[in-house]
Amino acid sequence: MMPHAVTSLWRYPIKSMAGEELLTTQVTARGLVGDRGYALVDRSANKVATVRTWGADLLKYRAEFVGEPQRDSRLPAARITTPESEVLITTHPDIDARLSAALGRRALTLMAQPPSNVLLEVPAGTLSGAYAATTDFPLGGAAPGTFFDYGAVHLIAASTIARLQSAHRTGRIDIRRFRPNIVVETDGEPFLENAWVGRTIALGEEVVLRVTIPCPRCVVTTLAQSDLPRDPAILRTIADLNTRDLGDFGQLPCVGVYADVVRAGTLRHGDTVRVTN
Repeated sequence: MMPHAVTSLWRYPIKSMAGEELLTTQVTARGLVGDRGYALVDRSANKVATVRTWGADLLKYRAEFVGEPQRDSRLPAARITTPESEVLITTHPDIDARLSAALGRRALTLMAQPPSNVLLEVPAGTLSGAYAATTDFPLGGAAPGTFFDYGAVHLIAASTIARLQSAHRTGRIDIRRFRPNIVVETDGEPFLENAWVGRTIALGEEVVLRVTIPCPRCVVTTLAQSDLPRDPAILRTIADLNTRDLGDFGQLPCVGVYADVVRAGTLRHGDTVRVTN
């Protein structure tokens, strides 16, 4: 078997907006430096703005940093390209008002730190098991002070994406629909990420991750963004091929895995990926 390798790296400067592809990045205990560095928070409800509850609106905006963020430093400004190709900068004094108006909300604030007791909202029926009736829950980032839903790093195997495409030939199973940080090129079976749970992954010469849980999927994978059309069949395809038992969260369709950072360092496109016990 040939070694696995990093085939693409992705970072999302503003939570739930389209992000940027990278050739190299720094990884810390908080994930890829700058990933989900900012988020829009609805102050009236103390909730983080996400695609799950706002539909495709946020995905129509693309964010990229104006300078490379550095570990242990203040985040640089981010450049936001609107669906109308207007460019906004996060340091503009009226950025909150402009985004609130554009997204049809009254009280949005762009933040680099989550406020106390901020909530994450999911549509009814997204979760199952013990959380089937849950629609609001505290933001549970992998590290305090982050905007992650769960894990600090999200990985997907390219063979999994290829299998989904072969099962849904009339659709476009594009990696952008899944919003990973790391895409791993493999010669293995699709959904081999399921077997990574609980195992350690070394990437390149420095970075080490510990895989924690399969990544559950929701309506976000089906929404239109950029040149990708809306496609409700994608979630059905995932459910048919890879529904996993996530304990208290019940049986959920999954693609990819979440991981925590065991050892920080530099990660590059093309780095070797080694899965160990």
